[in-house]
Amino acid sequence: MYDELRQRLITGRIAPGVGISTRGLAQQLGVSQMPVRDALSRLAAEGAVEIRSKRKIIVPVMTPELLEEVMHCRLLLEPEAAALALPSIDAKLIRQLRAADAAIDAAIESGDVNSYMENNYAFHFLIYRARGAGVLTRMIETLWMRFGPLMRVVYGRVGTARLVDQHQQALDAIVRGDAAGLAEAIRADIGDGRGLIDVEE
Repeated sequence: MYDELRQRLITGRIAPGVGISTRGLAQQLGVSQMPVRDALSRLAAEGAVEIRSKRKIIVPVMTPELLEEVMHCRLLLEPEAAALALPSIDAKLIRQLRAADAAIDAAIESGDVNSYMENNYAFHFLIYRARGAGVLTRMIETLWMRFGPLMRVVYGRVGTARLVDQHQQALDAIVRGDAAGLAEAIRADIGDGRGLIDVEE
C-alpha cells in the first residue's frame, strides 16, 4: 500500500493541494481504510502529504524555497547515482532503456502526459537501480515523490510540445562507458524540467 501510494506521488497521479480521501483510495485499491491510513502516515513523516485532520489530507503545494532545495538535491544525487550505476548496466538493461525512451518519444508525440511521466520515471530508475536499490536510490525516490505532483500540474498546463528528450545523450554515454557524459546528460535532463517550471512561473 505504501509503495503504491508512493508510486502515485512520484508519477504525479495525486495532485498538490487536492484533498485525499482515505475511503476513496481504499475503494480504488480494494482494501480497508486502515492500511491506507498507515501508508499516509508514513508518507506524512516523509513530508509528501500533510494530515491536517482525520478527513483532510493533502499533498502540499510546492513553495519556491522547497523547489530550490529539491532541485539542488536532485542535481547533487542523480548524476552521481547514474555514474555509479554505469558499470552495472548490461546489454539487457540498455534494451530496456531504449524501450522506455521510445515510449517517452511516443508520449511526447501524442501529448500523453501520464505515459510520459510513467516512462520518464522508468528510464531514470532503470539506471539508478542498476547497482541495486540502496540508500541513494531511495533518497532520490523521496525527492521525486515531492517533485512528481508539481510536474504533473506543469505538464498538464504546458503539454508535451516543449519537452526535450535528453535521454538519447544518456544512452550514448552509457554505450560509450562514459560516466562523466552520463552524469552530464542526467544533469541536463533535470535542468530541462526546472526550465519548464520557470516558464510556468
